[in-house]
Amino acid sequence: MKKYIITALAAAFIFSSCNKVLDVGPKGALNEEQVSTPEQAEGFVIATYSQLGNDEINRAFSMYQYGNIRSDDAYKGGGGINDGDVFHQMETFVTSRADQWNYDGMWFNIYIGIRRANEGLRVLNKFTPAQLPNVEIRKAELRFLRGYWYLMVENLFKNIPYIDENVPSTEYENITNNALSRDEILEKIAADFEFAAATLPPTQPEIGRANKYAAYAFLAKTRLFQAYKQDDKHNVTSIDQGTLQKVVTAADAALNSEYTLQPDFANNFLPGSTENGQEAFMSVQFSSNDGAGRGRVNFGDMLTVPQGIGCCDFQKPSQTLMNAFRTSEDGLPLLETYNNQNVDFAVNTVDPRVDHTISRPGAPWKYEPERLVTEAWSRNVTLYGTYNSMKENVSPDCDCFINLAPFFGNTKNRILIRVADVMLFKAEALIEMGRQNEALPLINDIRNRAKKSTARLKMANGQPTSKYNVQPYTPGVNITWDQANARKALRFERRVEMALEGERFFDLMRWGVADKEINDFFDKEKGTRSIYQGARFTKGRDEFLPVPQNQVFFSKGKYIQNPGY
Repeated sequence: MKKYIITALAAAFIFSSCNKVLDVGPKGALNEEQVSTPEQAEGFVIATYSQLGNDEINRAFSMYQYGNIRSDDAYKGGGGINDGDVFHQMETFVTSRADQWNYDGMWFNIYIGIRRANEGLRVLNKFTPAQLPNVEIRKAELRFLRGYWYLMVENLFKNIPYIDENVPSTEYENITNNALSRDEILEKIAADFEFAAATLPPTQPEIGRANKYAAYAFLAKTRLFQAYKQDDKHNVTSIDQGTLQKVVTAADAALNSEYTLQPDFANNFLPGSTENGQEAFMSVQFSSNDGAGRGRVNFGDMLTVPQGIGCCDFQKPSQTLMNAFRTSEDGLPLLETYNNQNVDFAVNTVDPRVDHTISRPGAPWKYEPERLVTEAWSRNVTLYGTYNSMKENVSPDCDCFINLAPFFGNTKNRILIRVADVMLFKAEALIEMGRQNEALPLINDIRNRAKKSTARLKMANGQPTSKYNVQPYTPGVNITWDQANARKALRFERRVEMALEGERFFDLMRWGVADKEINDFFDKEKGTRSIYQGARFTKGRDEFLPVPQNQVFFSKGKYIQNPGY
């Protein structure tokens, strides 16, 4: 910390002693009052898109720190408890505090995206379609992006200030964070996605721009969270049937398109020809050597690179997650007993998705039979084990693997939402409406894709990496497909399909079972993981992060704090 203070003081001295440089107007900067041309207006839209990739190592928009290590899917990792200590406080919950710098940083960075969208909308309102033919499409893109950011910050903090383009920036500090309920905020988010879905074209001429189907996909996600009604202590009090039907309607609109499941699960997580592929509704576009400083690499995820090929071995998949991929003789998940024993890859059959998601010693890294993972790839085996996260990572031989010493990033796109995710949203809504028979084909389509996704999972001798066995559910044969069992199957399918994609904690929060699942996880793992001694999830508090103390100060005390903090 001292070196940053010294650097700041030095910078202050430089600017105070050489103040003539301040007489030069900033280049490449433009405020909304100065906009006079359509090209400048388009620049505001691009600036809003750029925020999607403006995360960094301690504030990852992929949500791996907030959706994975805060759940039962992953340990913090790194060199030890004090290496990224705020994330240890997050994963154990009991010492999580409102004055943690990372909470304030996430809040701030998300609201940059919201502010850019609002400024862009005010700029676009100055132009007519004659002046800017795509003006309505650009407005829809900005509302899409605003909806994306608001859904993220709402699911992190719950009690948030809602600010749209009609609020001047001078009034931001006067907006409270309890003027709207969670349901009302989610309704506003849904309205943004509905406008975007109605206005955007089915395809865009430039890769990376939102289209109609991406908007419908996020609309389905928003409506699903909205369907689960919460009280002031975050308890799920009911599930609204009318809103569930809106989930189905939006999901159908997204899925009735050219987007479909990749034939191989691996295609979603590889650089190259399958990026922006048939399953990805929307992706963040990363790049290098593009004139943008050190490039537009995945700064948010670069800490998750294993020590064996880079730095710094954060996000270590949990033993509990690894065990979830164990399957029965019938090729089904062990819905109730999966965690009774640790998976033995020499004996047990497993879901192929395990070897697309988690690396382990003796198995190939990212489909490279000659590059086997070893224990030396892990920095602290005693605390965090020897598993590594693979979906966001790449081969070190890829030209997309970028050395930004001491870290390593990559330029592989980050999928924001994909077809399997939306299929499971729809299946969940159907099951909660008592229409589980309609959900069955959706879940089975995803399981059948997993069954076929083994071509790349080979050892150097050509033998399969593991013993694979995945089968679809067959009512009356291998499962009784009533609502209760369908719900269990759906929730388990989300876990193994979306593992380590930043969704797990938010699923548990939505279902109202975070306290049970996470405390059961602590009880199971603290015998072998000393990091969980004293860890405890407090129901009614830990479903959401505290409102950052800096933001409470900024509001001059207008913001209320979340319960329990």
